Amino acid sequence: MQKPMFPDLGIDPEILKAIEKLGFEQPSPIQAEAIPVALSGRDVVGQSQTGSGKTMAFAIPGLQRINANDRAVQMLVMCPTRELAMQVCTEFHKLIPSRKNVLATPIYGGAGYDHQIRALKKGSQIVVGTPGRILDFMRRGTLKLGGLKLLVFDEADEMLDMGFRDEIQELVDELPVERQTILFSATITKQIRNLIENYTRDPETITIEQRTLTVPTIEQRYFEVRGRSKIETICRVLDTESARKSIIFANTKRAVDDITDALVARGYTSDRLHGDLSQTMRDRVMKNFRTGNIEILTATDVAARGLDVDDVDLIFNYDLPYDVEDYVHRIGRTGRAGREGKAISLVIGREIFLLERIQRYIRTKIKRSRVPSLEELASTREEALFEKVRTTLESGEFAPHDHTVEKLLDAGFISTNISSALIHLLLKEGEREAEEIAEDRPQQERSERGSRDRGDRPRRGQRPGRDGIRRTRMFINVGRVDEVTAGQIAGAIYNSANLPEGSIGSIDIYDRSSYVEIPDDLVDKTLSGIEGAKLRGRNLRMDLADGGGGFSGSKPRYSKRSDRRSDDRPDKRFDKRPNKRRFDSRGPEGKRGKRPFSKPKRGFGGNRKPKGSVKGRKRDD
Repeated sequence: MQKPMFPDLGIDPEILKAIEKLGFEQPSPIQAEAIPVALSGRDVVGQSQTGSGKTMAFAIPGLQRINANDRAVQMLVMCPTRELAMQVCTEFHKLIPSRKNVLATPIYGGAGYDHQIRALKKGSQIVVGTPGRILDFMRRGTLKLGGLKLLVFDEADEMLDMGFRDEIQELVDELPVERQTILFSATITKQIRNLIENYTRDPETITIEQRTLTVPTIEQRYFEVRGRSKIETICRVLDTESARKSIIFANTKRAVDDITDALVARGYTSDRLHGDLSQTMRDRVMKNFRTGNIEILTATDVAARGLDVDDVDLIFNYDLPYDVEDYVHRIGRTGRAGREGKAISLVIGREIFLLERIQRYIRTKIKRSRVPSLEELASTREEALFEKVRTTLESGEFAPHDHTVEKLLDAGFISTNISSALIHLLLKEGEREAEEIAEDRPQQERSERGSRDRGDRPRRGQRPGRDGIRRTRMFINVGRVDEVTAGQIAGAIYNSANLPEGSIGSIDIYDRSSYVEIPDDLVDKTLSGIEGAKLRGRNLRMDLADGGGGFSGSKPRYSKRSDRRSDDRPDKRFDKRPNKRRFDSRGPEGKRGKRPFSKPKRGFGGNRKPKGSVKGRKRDD
């Protein structure tokens, strides 16, 4: 069957011209299926991964259905983050020249009100924003949506994960009932199904399945290193790869700051991007990165949402992401538009299980590589200098220095020694002083040192991990009934207790509680830091497990009698043994994983307590 082209989808000729100017020839699968349905006025539910072209799938029909003579807001697009809101609005601006008198305005938290209010007063028919700021403007009376014709949920699963559930419910309840609704989500969870049931009418469901979640133009590798070797490993890769732009992803804001400071201290042009930056600073950082004034950007996953930079050559996973979907989002920043890209992950020994989960999810084998040695580093620098000198000699574009050369010859030096001395000086001038790391030693030597350093057997409740760190098993009062994942538990502890990256060990999830391994010297810090933290709307509480801890098979401890469940079983996602129950990044699936959920009376949350966001993860209101 012949694939459809844009003219086959019922798009207006003027918009087709704008699409042609942008260089698009053939619609993506989600565009080919969603655009005709959306143009007919029917509600649409689309399940498609990030990077599949879904923005144009709702932007094109939305723009076509706008009445340019009506200055009221006719289309509202909700996005989880300000970066994505700005990116979506940019896509509208690329098409808007085809429609005279049509305006699109982004509104989001972290920026001043005045500029956004002035833009709205000009009569924007299209508004793109985050739920918090949209609701804020509605309450102020600044944003009037009585004439709304089209509502779009972009990355709906991300909005719910970030705790926007209540805002969405309050916002949508105030919108006209007679409207068209388009919803896009990478995953269709129970909460998304409730959202669809309550806020769409007889929608056309479109599912685009991708055979692979990563593109073949991205070379994926990983280095198994120690935590203290990560920065030097990144530096060596940067020195041996000819990357013009690189992005380093870390799981915490503190790690982002530490990485950036370390790179700047070593002479690299680098900057950071995370939730603590003001919008003005974020815009300046992104402008410098796009123009090449900085070559290395270090960012958290949330802050990097909506990054629109096509010429990124190299992606580093300083930390492996807690959620496998975040890995796909991260490496999707490179290898765009047919370009080649590289994605490199730094893995600490015990994290190999996370890497295996990622490989199963993306259905691609990630190749293990060896950290570039000091000798390889020196060889790469010499080769680069050779190419520079050769190019300069061939071009003839250099000033003569015969007098200096003759003076050196008259002083008794031979020409080869003179050349060698000059090359030595050139190499030394731009050289970064490399550090020796454990990975430079032969594997046998490292094993012998490890055996000599091994201490006494730990007492009960303390467990030495594969990295040699002794950990204590701790109770935390959330489990499967709270629909939490191991990554979300780890993220809540990291952010609230401000623990060093990679310090948390294994996590066992039971029905109403979970057990986490924390380094012995960080137990007190964790207990004090977790106070006041929330996850999925619940106040978190941690304590030592019975008897000061225990191994995986030890009996779970319950702080309250009501917490006891006879069928508590640990989450096996980090276990290599075969398991008949399937787990994805959002929890258990299958018959035993299902839990009762009361039919919602209004909104899409039923009678259950609304979910909140993880403390420390900043929302873009």
